[in-house]
Amino acid sequence: MECKNFNKKFDEIKGWEKTNDEREAYCKTFIFKDFKQAFSFMTSIAMKAEQMNHHPEWENVYNKVKITLTTHDVGGISKLDYEMALFVEESYKVSTKYINA
Repeated sequence: MECKNFNKKFDEIKGWEKTNDEREAYCKTFIFKDFKQAFSFMTSIAMKAEQMNHHPEWENVYNKVKITLTTHDVGGISKLDYEMALFVEESYKVSTKYINA
């Protein structure tokens, strides 16, 4: 599938925004209760990234994790980015399930 088709798919996932640089990439910032919860989330994403052989760009400052997805090999968005975004969203739901409990 072409990058443009996956760009449209990203528009369907709440909160993912096209980066403001010249690349075909999408990013989202996730906020957690504390560093431990943020790092646990990053660990689950890292394990999936290894399994998929598709690694996100990310930044972590205490309880915030910013993830940027793009496929360097194709110079844009691919199916791998879309699948990773869906996994990230599900992982975030699981990670934050008990924040307000």
